[in-house]
Amino acid sequence: MKRIFGSPRPNWQHEVEQIGFTYHTIDDELYWDESGWFEFSYEDIRVIEQATNVLHAMCIEAVEYVIEEDRLEDFGIPSQFHYWIRDSWEADQPTLFGRFDLAWDGNGPPKMLEYNADTPTSLFEAAVVQWHWLESLQAKGSAIATYDQFNSLHEQLIEAWKYLRQQGWERVHFAATDDHQEDFGNVTYMRDTASQAGIDTHYLNMSEIGYDQERKTFVDARQEPIEYLFKLYPWEWMLQESFARYLLSSKTVWLEPPWKMLLSNKTILPILWELFPDNKYLLEASFEPLAGEYVRKPILAREGSNIQIVTQEQHAQMATEGPYWNQPCVYQAYHRLYHCDAGYAVLGSWILGDRACGLGIREDIQAITHNTSRFLPHCIRR
Repeated sequence: MKRIFGSPRPNWQHEVEQIGFTYHTIDDELYWDESGWFEFSYEDIRVIEQATNVLHAMCIEAVEYVIEEDRLEDFGIPSQFHYWIRDSWEADQPTLFGRFDLAWDGNGPPKMLEYNADTPTSLFEAAVVQWHWLESLQAKGSAIATYDQFNSLHEQLIEAWKYLRQQGWERVHFAATDDHQEDFGNVTYMRDTASQAGIDTHYLNMSEIGYDQERKTFVDARQEPIEYLFKLYPWEWMLQESFARYLLSSKTVWLEPPWKMLLSNKTILPILWELFPDNKYLLEASFEPLAGEYVRKPILAREGSNIQIVTQEQHAQMATEGPYWNQPCVYQAYHRLYHCDAGYAVLGSWILGDRACGLGIREDIQAITHNTSRFLPHCIRR
């Protein structure tokens, strides 16, 4: 694994906009960054793939444990939703995808930082944009013309939707908030993969969702029932909405399912450590501060907000601002990220169903990744 410094394609903005990637620059800051890339060997990819598959299996086992041992209270979830979450798990409601954030520099085992299991973003960048980048360079006879990429996301998504269609998911609604360009772009892409699988798809803004009390189902703006809904909107936000009480009686089936909110909550980190102490892919985590260096994380913080890194001298080495300062926190052993002159890198390892199938890399000058951290493509040396 190494970071390569190169040059972006001439007129690269036009290149990526042609495939629908319009948010390559956010708040005048470069988000998509092809002035460099990460190179891996096939052995590197096997290490990442195995770590991801094992971590996902452990996470599924952890959900089973949380449900059986009635530890939902630890997650800060209002008690009226506990049985509903249990029901979604016991009904085996399907999951589609997730993204593990891993710390790895090519030495030793990758370490899990967290699991973005409910509303993972940067999917379009990982599945399509970086693949288009590689194909474009190959077509121009670049030095990496023979290189590969760990990326079967697009094909696997279509296959996953085909399977759901066979299970009765013939008509699916897709929802996000229109004012968030990245979320809208990711949902638009996800909707496209479902359409390619033969599913009848409809988009709506989250604010357009209504509820029909007679039919006991959520409805769209045309009062059509929403049988199946893919949402890019966090469960913890939904539970605070005025319509949340209708979740308990609604017939609507959700992607991701309610039980997935357990894995997107950082409470899962100390529970994983309880169940699998000293596992090579885990960092020690606790509900109390750890000895030595650690990272303090609010259980529902998003996009790197309110994260604090504490050194052995027990003072803050780095901290970020945000709206989650008053939440309960977990404490995770600090593990150094890949670092070079360009900054720090976090590996985002994608999983569909129970299989790892793609990789996206975020880079920042700081050791805490946030929503505008740069996305860099990757390739595999043959």
